[in-house]
Amino acid sequence: MREYYDVVIMGGGPAGSTLGALLAQRTDLRVAIFDKEVFPREHIGESFAHPVVPALQESGALPKVLASPCWVKKFGGIYAWDPERPSVALFDKRPYESDGVLRWTMHVDRAEFDHILLDHAADVGVEVFQGLAVDAYEPGSRGGLVRLADGSEVRAGYFVDASGRQSSVSAARNKRGWLSNFKNIAIWQHFTNSGQTQNIEADWNVFTADNLSPIGCFAFRDGWCWYIPVPKVIDGKRVLTHSIGIVTNPAVLKEPGSDFTDQETFLAAVRQVPYLKDLIADAVPVADGMHTATNYSRVSEEFAHYDERHLLVGDAAFFVDPLFSSGVAVALTQAAALALLLQKTTDGSLGESDQRHLWQDYNAKWHGTAETFALMIDQWYHAIAKNNPDSAYWSTRGTGADLGIREQTFDALLNTAFQDGLLEVMTHGSRQVADLDATGPFLAASALAEPADLTDGAVISLMGTTAVKDSVTLLVPGFKATNPPINIQLPPAVLAGMTEYWRNPLTNHDAVPSPLRDTVPCRRIYSTDDPHGVTIDADVRRDGVDELWVLLAGGPLKYGEIAERLTPAQTRLLKRMCVSGFLRVVPEGADTSGGAPVAT
Repeated sequence: MREYYDVVIMGGGPAGSTLGALLAQRTDLRVAIFDKEVFPREHIGESFAHPVVPALQESGALPKVLASPCWVKKFGGIYAWDPERPSVALFDKRPYESDGVLRWTMHVDRAEFDHILLDHAADVGVEVFQGLAVDAYEPGSRGGLVRLADGSEVRAGYFVDASGRQSSVSAARNKRGWLSNFKNIAIWQHFTNSGQTQNIEADWNVFTADNLSPIGCFAFRDGWCWYIPVPKVIDGKRVLTHSIGIVTNPAVLKEPGSDFTDQETFLAAVRQVPYLKDLIADAVPVADGMHTATNYSRVSEEFAHYDERHLLVGDAAFFVDPLFSSGVAVALTQAAALALLLQKTTDGSLGESDQRHLWQDYNAKWHGTAETFALMIDQWYHAIAKNNPDSAYWSTRGTGADLGIREQTFDALLNTAFQDGLLEVMTHGSRQVADLDATGPFLAASALAEPADLTDGAVISLMGTTAVKDSVTLLVPGFKATNPPINIQLPPAVLAGMTEYWRNPLTNHDAVPSPLRDTVPCRRIYSTDDPHGVTIDADVRRDGVDELWVLLAGGPLKYGEIAERLTPAQTRLLKRMCVSGFLRVVPEGADTSGGAPVAT
């Protein structure tokens, strides 16, 4: 063990190992990973979303994972929230309908999968220490001191918490905001002698004809169940098991006959769930007892502290909900963003001001991603809860996640489309936001994000302290080779590259670039009174920021007279400027003086 590392990563799970591997391959930084456990070890989260594939390919781990027997190909999901009308979703169905190329990801044995990723980090140059916990991080003027459980110490230029949701090291200095309406308990075990979800006999099952494996998610009175094929080694032999889990409210377990932590009670419950019961009539558990995980949905208050050189990634930063299997995909992609952030912070290419802004972008944009996705999930739960008024579980869902919504969340809501796959399922294929319940949490919060005073008769003008300058930013979430939100139109060449990529991600990895290989130029709108405060980064090509700035710099304008001249992207940018306090919005005839804008 060295006395000093440029980067110390606490936690060797998917986020920590991917971050370490990327840094080792793309920089000259000395990197160490410390994990309190010895791998392989069991972990929850066995089914992934498809951004995992390009993220693994970027880190170099994909060939090793594909060469292992620990995974099953996954093409989407079945979501049986209404037994009369289940929903199905193929990954990136919209582009698939155009090019006929299936997108895919994996169901995995997490013990083996995580071990492969950690070994890969070691193979490419990360120093990995297993069975050695981090007890504390004490920031200093140029890095900090990392105290280890065996009494030893190392100094770190930067400290990254990738230890998952239970980290006490970061919690000591960083408030952890539990999503109160997502305070669930997950209860699960693996079973043999079970059927395949793609073999459910129904005319809506699009996975049957070509034997395409999906995840199964099935609602019932007390919550919902997952059903995931997982290859495991049982008694020395590789067999296909199924992970069967219940997600419910801990209070439900206190009701008579509902203690699902008891295996017999658990089996009795899941064998009554529509569709699922037909798959598991003869299921046999691989072990006695049940696994549990509680209160896993949370968002930390701060993901990055520039002066303390302290960063969070993966579940240590946030985890919203297991419904759409997004946790590992988000963790790996966030690790790629953090690798780029540390690369640009240490390679001498940026001055301190741009470094600070980049750290602020990492924090604000990933917060926005977490909080808007939480509201989208709650929009779903809201719809289900309306149909289950007598359920102890569903009656507490869909009322709005406890996010402590702040300006950056409103900014993200104004700049984020409803997640395409979720919209596909919630609208049974119509893909129209108008088909969602306007009283649901996401749409209600989106309505609140709209600047209330921005009416046609309002007069708008730049605040005298509002300025703009050239800068760089991170593209978040930055998923490679996946369909973006529906308010972003990709060039035909990029769409063609995505098609080619998914024909074979191993051989066609360069068909589409990674959004997180480098920073992107932007115009940064900020206040001269607080240069390191809230900013807005605007894409020159997509957002039309230069034209909008010239328009606004011309003096007070009546919004109704310019609204029709603005592109949708410019309208979103203008609204974001209102929410962030860069524009003055006053009734017609009021005083609009406030000084001239500054351009640098």
